[in-house]
Amino acid sequence: MSKAESYKRAGVDLEKANLLVEIVKDKTKKLSQKGVISSIGGFAGLFSLDTSYCKNPVLVASTDGVGTKIKLAIMANSHKGIGIDLVAMCVNDIITCGARPLFFLDYIAMGKFKEEIFNELIEGITEGCEISQCALLGGETAEMPGMYKEEDYDVAGFVVGIVDRDKIIDGSEISIGDTIIGLASKGLHSNGFSLVRKILFEDHKLSLEYIPEELERPLGEILLTPTKIYVPILLTLLNKAVKIKGIAHITGGGFYDNIPRILPKNCKAIIDKKAWEWPAIFKYIQNLGKISEEEMYQVFNCGIGMVLIVDKNSVEDTLTFINALNEKGYVLGTVEKLQEDENNQVQLV
Repeated sequence: MSKAESYKRAGVDLEKANLLVEIVKDKTKKLSQKGVISSIGGFAGLFSLDTSYCKNPVLVASTDGVGTKIKLAIMANSHKGIGIDLVAMCVNDIITCGARPLFFLDYIAMGKFKEEIFNELIEGITEGCEISQCALLGGETAEMPGMYKEEDYDVAGFVVGIVDRDKIIDGSEISIGDTIIGLASKGLHSNGFSLVRKILFEDHKLSLEYIPEELERPLGEILLTPTKIYVPILLTLLNKAVKIKGIAHITGGGFYDNIPRILPKNCKAIIDKKAWEWPAIFKYIQNLGKISEEEMYQVFNCGIGMVLIVDKNSVEDTLTFINALNEKGYVLGTVEKLQEDENNQVQLV
């Protein structure tokens, strides 16, 4: 008999929580866990930092979640992709500084612990860590019946990476005449889902199984495609000595909010809308929701998950490396001077 029967009747099962720790231990066996000197389940994770390849090491950290995409995962009873999303949203942020991910931690809160769902989430998280070449150092699980409905859960992720101070990418070297390159996304990634859910499932009463003629695949399959992890391609580019002056992760806020985060105040990005073709899901959402083109670029990535800014003389080499990695890269436009009477640093023409 459990020693915490009263707690269990209140909705929290401590024995199940201990079982989940064992699941995480089992899943992390396939990861290299380089640098980790502690085992899953302790009060804290220990990591031995190797700075031999950095003259002046700087630690870089980020935290993020997945948002209401989780509601669709619950509807579809498909959760592995959410784990990948969680890692992707964090590591894609620190790679914009040129930082290599070192270790990741997760937080998972559920209305009621469900082993199958937890197992899928951890499977996705470990796969995301494997792609990102980083360790899963630890995490936290919480059963919170008074906070979440029984079927609901939420996740948060935390990543720490490292970069040499002399190699930090912060946009400060961006100058007029530089070229803007876009890396293709895998779809919606993990942004704009409150609007997506309203249009598709509230306003139009569609189902995840519905196959629109324009898309040729079920909506659920397309919408739940995990966020692309850009760490491998960007680390490869940086290792090839490609000079990247700025990197912007196109997440919530789309083009208009994210690109200015790396631009000097006297610069603007001129982007040619004809430089790439939107994946069909974006046009489908736009048409159903009668959303303006401007708002689409404000809310969604519209097919471009990462933006790089390079010297115009580096464009050919950069695209050659991108193509060699079987990735899709597009020349989106140029960096130009921001006029005194202008306050919009991103112009789509």
